[in-house]
Amino acid sequence: MTAITTSVFELFKIGPGPSSSHTIGPMKAGYNFNRTVADLALEVQPDNIEIRLYGSLSATGEGHGTDRAVVAGLLGFKPDNVECDFLDSLADGNPHQFKSGVISLPLSVKDVVFAEVKNDFPYANTLLLRLRKGEEILFEQEYYSIGGGFIKWKGQQEEIPRVPPHQYSNMEELKAILTENELRMHQAILANETAISGISKDEVYEKLDVILDAMKEAVRNGLAAEGTLPGPIGLHRKAKRLFDNSVRPNCADSFLLRLNAYGFAASEENAAGHIVVTAPTSGSAGVIPAAVFALEEELGISRENVRQGMLVAAAIGFIAKHNASIAGAEVGCQGEIGVASAMAAGLIAYANGNRFWRTENAAESALEHHLGITCDPVGGYVQIPCIERNAMGVVRAYNAYLIASVENEKFHKVSFDEVVQAMAETGKDMNSKYKETSLGGLAVSVPNC
Repeated sequence: MTAITTSVFELFKIGPGPSSSHTIGPMKAGYNFNRTVADLALEVQPDNIEIRLYGSLSATGEGHGTDRAVVAGLLGFKPDNVECDFLDSLADGNPHQFKSGVISLPLSVKDVVFAEVKNDFPYANTLLLRLRKGEEILFEQEYYSIGGGFIKWKGQQEEIPRVPPHQYSNMEELKAILTENELRMHQAILANETAISGISKDEVYEKLDVILDAMKEAVRNGLAAEGTLPGPIGLHRKAKRLFDNSVRPNCADSFLLRLNAYGFAASEENAAGHIVVTAPTSGSAGVIPAAVFALEEELGISRENVRQGMLVAAAIGFIAKHNASIAGAEVGCQGEIGVASAMAAGLIAYANGNRFWRTENAAESALEHHLGITCDPVGGYVQIPCIERNAMGVVRAYNAYLIASVENEKFHKVSFDEVVQAMAETGKDMNSKYKETSLGGLAVSVPNC
C-alpha cells in the first residue's frame, strides 16, 4: 500500500459548519471550478451554470447548506475566508454574479439541482458543474466530496507528493519506524509534516496553535450561546445549561458533565453553521476540541504536550482515512465520530505522557466501541443525533484513555489496524440508507419535527 502523504493541515481545517463533506468540500469544488474556467478558451459564451448534486449531497444537501456552499465557492470564496452571514444570505435565492476570466453570469441557489441519490459515480457524493448555452453543455467538471472536506475530480492530475522521511501506511509500519529509529510518535509525524508541507518545525507549531485556538474558541462560543438552532427541528442548545449546572455545589461527576458540555458546545456551533475545525470532519467537530479544552483548561496540560498530542491524533486520523474512510457517506458515523473519538483518545493519552503502545490502545478501544454506528441525521440536519454523539464521543475517548493508562500491554488483544479494517468492512456492508442519506434509522423513526 502507498505511504501516507497527507498534511496535518489538510486534516485539520478551519471553516464553516455544518458538514465538511456537504459544506467545505462542495465550496472547494466550486472554487476550483471558478479557477479552472478562467483558463478556458470557449468559442461560444455560456448563458447559465448548472449545478447537480448526487448521493447524500442530494438527499440531505438542503439541510446541510450544500447549495449555498457550492454557490459561494463558485463566487470565489474559500472555506477559510467566507463570512457565515454571507453564506446564510445566499438562501434567499437572489442572483449574484459569477465572474471568471471573461465569463460573467448570474448565479444563485436556484441553479442547484438535487439529482439522484443512488448513482454509478466512483464516489457517492458527486457534484457535476456545467457551463451551458441553452441546452448545450460547453464545459463540465465532475467533482467528488470524499469526506473531511477533501475533494477529487475526474481527470485530476495527481500531484507528485513530497517524500516524507518516515513512510508508513498503517499503525504497525509506523510503530516499526519508531522502534527502529528510537523516535517518539510526534517526532516522526513532525518530521513528515515539515517535508510534506515544506515549512519549518516552528511554523508547524504556529499553525497548530491557530488550529487549537480556533477549536477552543468554538467551545467558548458554544458555552455562551443559548436559544434554538437553525432549521425546522427547533432543537435547543444544551451546552450552556450543562456547563452552568456542573459548577453547582455537590454536583456529582462535575468534570464529566463539563466534558459533555464542551462536546455539545463546539458541535452546536457547527450545527449553527459557525466556524469550526474539521477534526477529522465538521460533523465530528466537537470531539477533539472538547478534549483539547479539558486538557488545557481543566487538567493543566501544557500547550507543548497538547501540540504533540495533536500530531499523534493526526496520524491516527491519517491511518483511518488511508485504510478505510472518514466520510459518513462511505462508512457511516463510525468514520466520523468513531475516528474522532479514536483521535481524541490518542491525543489525551499522549498529552498525558504515555508512549505509543498505550496511545494506540486508547485509540483502538475508542474506535472499537463505535463500530457499526450509522449516519442518520434527522431531517438532513447535523443536529439529531450528531450533537449528542459528539459529546458521547469525547466521553468514550476519555474512558478509553483511562483504561489504556492502567492496563497490561500483554493482555490487549486488538490492534488499531485490525479495528480500522473492521470499520472498512462494516462500511462496505452497510446499507446506503444509513450513510448520511436520511433514509433510515433515526431519520425515519423520529417523528417529523
